[in-house]
Amino acid sequence: MTRVDQKEVHQTAQVLCDIRDGIAYVTFDHVAARNAMTVGMYQSLKSICQDLAQTPEVRVAILRGAGGKSFVSGSDIAQFASFKTGADGIRYEEGIDDYLSPLASLPIPTIAVIDGMAVGGGLAIASCCDFRIATPDARFGVPIAKTLGNCLSAGNVAWLLAHLNVNIVKRMLLLAEMISAAELQQQGYLLATHAPEDLAQAAQSLAEHLMNLAPITQKATKLTLTRLIKNNLPDCSDLIAECYGSADFRNGVASFLAGQPPIWSGK
Repeated sequence: MTRVDQKEVHQTAQVLCDIRDGIAYVTFDHVAARNAMTVGMYQSLKSICQDLAQTPEVRVAILRGAGGKSFVSGSDIAQFASFKTGADGIRYEEGIDDYLSPLASLPIPTIAVIDGMAVGGGLAIASCCDFRIATPDARFGVPIAKTLGNCLSAGNVAWLLAHLNVNIVKRMLLLAEMISAAELQQQGYLLATHAPEDLAQAAQSLAEHLMNLAPITQKATKLTLTRLIKNNLPDCSDLIAECYGSADFRNGVASFLAGQPPIWSGK
């Protein structure tokens, strides 16, 4: 979770896509805010994925944060200052699900290359990818119980549960714990870890291996898994409205933007 300087947003916050030799290289470029996602960046990611789904010559996508320090450090927290009711939170979480659905549903294999950290929205993006490789010092989490006092959509939680066991998800969401790359590699969330200088070549080698396999089989497998995860999700809008409509959430946002620790009241 990162506070974004609004003077920098329009100048530097962007998602780039470069297609070379059948591989799409997608870059989150907001280095000044450790690649925190603005609404415009989420919209760009959605559009890029929709375009890639209609580009048959692209066989693999590699996603990475610019700057070598962070994959994606979260979302632009300043946007929450304008939220007034729980309905604002419901719309926001529905928007996140909508932005990320085209990535999760891409018919080609995707690789997240993680330098440093994948937090909040960054963890969601990494989890939407098929494979994740990282630097040994990378850390992963959703520390909203410590920072903002909001919550995730049922779809977002279901996706995390499908990739991480329930105990790790509880540690992330209830304890606000950041989990190490070593632990997540051990339990299979990370395919491998590599030294920073070797990360790009490792991603390239993995992409080339994937390109030599049957693309229709890959598509069928990916979309079957995606549909299974998304099938029969419960309606949790009441819980989202309670969190985003709470005094705790308003205090959490104000405290975060002021650089102060929040004081939780349970109201």
